[in-house]
This record gives sequence, structure tokens and C-alpha cells, in this order.
Amino acid sequence: MIFEDNYTIPKMVRNSATEFAEVDAQMKRLKNGQFEPVLYRELFQYGLDFGAALLSLGIKRGDPIGLISDNRAEWLNVDLGIMNIGAVDVPRGCDATPNDLEKILSITEAKYCVVENNSQVAKIVSLKDKLSDLKTIISIESEVKQENLDAAKAAGVEVLFYEELMKVGQKWRIENKGKVEEELEKGKGEDLATIIFTSGTTGTPKGVMLTHKNFLAQLDEIPERIYINPGDRALSVLPVWHVFEREVEYVILIQGGAICYSKPIGSILLADFKKLNPHLLPAVPRVFEAVYDGVTKKMRKTGGLVLKLFNFFVGVAKIHKAMQRKMFNQNPCFTAYHPILWWILFILPWSLMWPLYWLGDLLIFRKIKVMLGSNFRVGIAGGGAYPKNIDEFFWAIGVEIVEGYGLTETAPIVAVRPIAAPIYRTIGSPIRGVQARIVDQDGYVLERGQQGILQIKGPTVMKGYFKRPDLTEKVMTVDGWLDTGDLAVFTIHNELQIKGRIKDTIVLRGGENLEPVPIEMKLSESRFIKQAVVLGQDKRYLAALILVDEDEIKNYAAENGIQYDTYENLLTSNGIQSLYEGEIANLISSKNGFKMFERINKFTLITKPFEVGVELSAKQEIMRFRINEIYKKEIENMFIEED
Repeated sequence: MIFEDNYTIPKMVRNSATEFAEVDAQMKRLKNGQFEPVLYRELFQYGLDFGAALLSLGIKRGDPIGLISDNRAEWLNVDLGIMNIGAVDVPRGCDATPNDLEKILSITEAKYCVVENNSQVAKIVSLKDKLSDLKTIISIESEVKQENLDAAKAAGVEVLFYEELMKVGQKWRIENKGKVEEELEKGKGEDLATIIFTSGTTGTPKGVMLTHKNFLAQLDEIPERIYINPGDRALSVLPVWHVFEREVEYVILIQGGAICYSKPIGSILLADFKKLNPHLLPAVPRVFEAVYDGVTKKMRKTGGLVLKLFNFFVGVAKIHKAMQRKMFNQNPCFTAYHPILWWILFILPWSLMWPLYWLGDLLIFRKIKVMLGSNFRVGIAGGGAYPKNIDEFFWAIGVEIVEGYGLTETAPIVAVRPIAAPIYRTIGSPIRGVQARIVDQDGYVLERGQQGILQIKGPTVMKGYFKRPDLTEKVMTVDGWLDTGDLAVFTIHNELQIKGRIKDTIVLRGGENLEPVPIEMKLSESRFIKQAVVLGQDKRYLAALILVDEDEIKNYAAENGIQYDTYENLLTSNGIQSLYEGEIANLISSKNGFKMFERINKFTLITKPFEVGVELSAKQEIMRFRINEIYKKEIENMFIEED
């Protein structure tokens, strides 16, 4: 059914509403912080009601509608309502800048825009002079200041409210029986579902046109890899407008799971874990890094015997699991593999270590797992590179985290490590229906085990960039392959490893090519380094901006008797500078597989945390062009000897 030409997302939701009518589809956050369940039959009706309201406003099939909101239950009602009548949503989060909103709404010529709250109303109204097509704003929240309503009226923009429109839609459905359902039935798989503008790590947002079929094609196999039982709860912390979260929600909805809206903020996330006891957590790698950091910091703060036991048992677990992966062929394989040799070598030490592993699980690991609740089954890491040390830690202690990979242009899933048969440090094989190949810079297909550029072909690949056929041609080959711009390699068993991005590749003055991401990920393994940005394009050597961990630095100063008057002076002190020199040299060294030209020659310590929309994209990827702008002076100083 998924591949039928007339199958759409609203039809999929209709089927789930029939099959799972009395099952929770959402856990809606109330103003008091508690959650209220929304049943599948209710979810479907809400989408029909909002779709009817849009029809009453004169909105037609194919009309673009802005949707500016963060994670909340109403977002899905609005989204389904838009798609129910064949209109096209143009989504973005509340952290979008006025410049971003001006671009996406003006390019799409949107006449209607749904926003979350008062501040978004104000933001859109302030842009009216540049948005000549805009005539109506719909606010999800009713508390909009009178001054913003007056400004909207003066600008010739009508402001409507979600709750009132839902009542209008209910009445319209009574007076026009079956009309919304007729529009829903007209939908086809090739119809445009959304135009998602990439957040742009390069500074140039592009409107990715995705059809219903692009999303639904993935649902042929993903439920086999990420299985959910009806009623299972998934914690939603990704930006709801982003393509990863969007497809995750469809994976949940087709299997009868419940979407629970939370936020990727430590205190809120942990509190929601306790309230909701979820089974799944789809998130960007930084969320899992935050869990890891929280555990290790708590252990170091406790200190004493507890810290020694923690370090000992984690070390034992890593060795035990490493041997187990060798024996059961769970490592990426690039040459012929003979498991019998590893069984002969490891069966005795692996067996002897089992009691120690069991004891570590009893004393340490189970207490960590309690933080994730009694139901927790799996986390799905996507939207960025999943650090090796985080992968190794969770694998060792028995917390299942699988890594996925995709792009907005592939709606987004290309591959995801299966829960039932994970292969360490891979993203699994391409999902059914999706073809992948590795090519060199000249387009020649490479053999397995050879690193090159990943290209994708299949029903998940976008229709193209909105109004930009020139940009579409740049990423699509004449025979229909999408150039991802990512560097990858195939194992002999068809699993993929992602190695970096071509556009991030640094070419030093001596002609050496290197990928900054593996270096940055290695640096971030230090407890004193929250994040690192490696620089050096067209320079003789590499340098790095190092975002420091303030708590760890102050603890280190106290432990080592370093006196200081201000935090800024502490960072420039010889003791702290020497600490970072040692950390960087130890991490980026030949013993860790780095080449001489990949060493970091100079570094600058920075203290301002990176923010989404400033230094980070919505996926929390580093926007290097922004880093170069914000830290221009610091970067120039690190390379001043060359100029």
C-alpha cells in the first residue's frame, strides 16, 4: 500500500486512526507541565477540523502555508490539516531569524502563515513590508498582545486564532459533509507535502521540495529496523519542523506509537523521562553526549571509591564488549572475516570476564539505566556525527543507541543501524528501495572499502530545490543520482560508514587534505572541552577554537591550587594553558591514528556556549561560515605569523 500512487501521509494517518483508534497518539504537554493523552481517532479528527477551517478561508490545493512553531501537539494537527486538503506547509522553528523568515515566506509567496505565539506574530508583522503576499496570520496561542494585533491591522494583516478556527472547522464540516474527506482522497503520492528550507551550514538556505511518496517510501522497511509496539512512547526533542523529526513521527504513527513532546534541555528532558517513562528517544548526538557528560560528571563529583569502581567496571565492559563484537562479527568488516579465529583467541578471556561484567552491571550500569526509565529500549542518533567514545560507552554498559543517516534532500533516511542486528560504528545498510554508491571526484564508482563521495538514488530523493533548478542540477547527476556531499565507505557486508563532508575538507598550503570532524570529535572527548572547531584552510598548519567547560576548569583549578581573581584571567594562566596544550597533544597524536599535519599547532579558548541559530544549525551542526564571522579576530590572531 505504501507504494501505491494515490497513497499519502493523511491516508496513512487515517489507516492508523482506524487500526489504533483508542490508542494514545500523542502526549500533549499542558501549561502546568503535566501531559494529556490524545487518541488516534481524536488526532485524525483534529486534522480534518483544521483542514476544514483552511477550506473555509479559501485555501486551495497546492497553496503554500508558513508554519512557524516549536514542538507541541498542535503542530501535528496543523500539519495534517494542511496536507489533508492538499496544501503545502513551509515549516520553521521559533528560533528562525527575521532574515530567514523573510526569505522562506517571500520565496514561496505564502499568503497564510501559522505561528506559535505572540512573539512570532510580532516577528512576522515586522516583516510585512517585505512580504507583499502575506494577508493572514494564524496564532496557535491566543495570548497575543493588543499592540501586535494593532500593528497587524495597520499593516493589512488579519490575525486569527487556532482554537477559534478549530470551532469554525467543526461547523464547516457539518455544513459541508464529506468535503474535507473528498480533498483528502484526491491526494496522490507525487503531490508536494512540504518545502523545507535547510538551515544552511553554508549560509544559503535552499527550499527542499518533498512529496508524500518521499516520506512514505521509507516506511516500507524502517519499522523493521526501529520497531514500536502500539502504545509505546517516543520522546520528541528534535525540532518538529526538521525533516528528521518529521519522518520519525511518521515511523511512530504507522506503528501506533505515542509522540511525547519534550525539549533537549537537561532539566526538562530528565523530568519528562520520569513522567513519561518512554520506550524510544530519537535525538541528535549532542543529547546522548549530554547524558554521558551528566553521568561522568556525577561520578567525578562523587569521587572516592565510587569513581574508582565506575572507571574500573566501564573499562572492563569496554574490553568485554570489544571481544564480543569480534566473536559475533559486530564490527565493520572491510576484508574477509574468519570469526573462528576470534573465538579461539577470545572465548576464554571473554568467559572469565563475564562475572566482572555482570557485577559492574549490578553495581553501576543498572543505576545509569534507571535514569532512562524502566521502559527505555533504544535511542536513535541522527542529524550529525555520532562520537566514537559515546557509541563505545553506551554499547559497553548495555544501553542500545543506534545511529542513522540522511539528508533533508532524501526525506531524510538513507540508512539506520538495526536494533536487532547492530554493527558497531556503522549506520547499517541502505534501506530497502534506496540505492547508494561511492564515487571519486571524477564520478567513477569505487569498490567496497574505498572512501569517496556518497550518492543516493531512489523514491526518497526530493523533487528538487524550490524555484532553483540551477542548484538542483548541481546535486543531481543526469542519471538521477543525488550527490550528498558526504564522504563515506562501504563495508564488505554493505554497511555504510560516514567519514565527513567534502565542503568541510581543509586543504593546507602544502596540499594536504584532511577532515576536521574526526579531529573535533576526538578533542571533544576531553572533559575540559565542550566543543572544538578546527581551522586552517590555505594555511601552513591547523588551529582550533576550543569551547571550554567552565565547571571542569574551576574544579581543576581548585584541585591543583591554582589561584585566580577572575575566570578570564584563570583561562589565560600558565596552568590552564598548559592543561589544554597537554590535552590537545595527547588526543591528536599518532597513537590515536592522526597524521603529523593533523596536529593542532595553536588554539584559542572561548567561553560563550554555541547556540542554535547563531553558531549552530537546527541539527546542532557547526555553521562554519558563522564561526568565521563571529570569531574573525581570534582566528586571524592564530594565523598572524603567516600573513
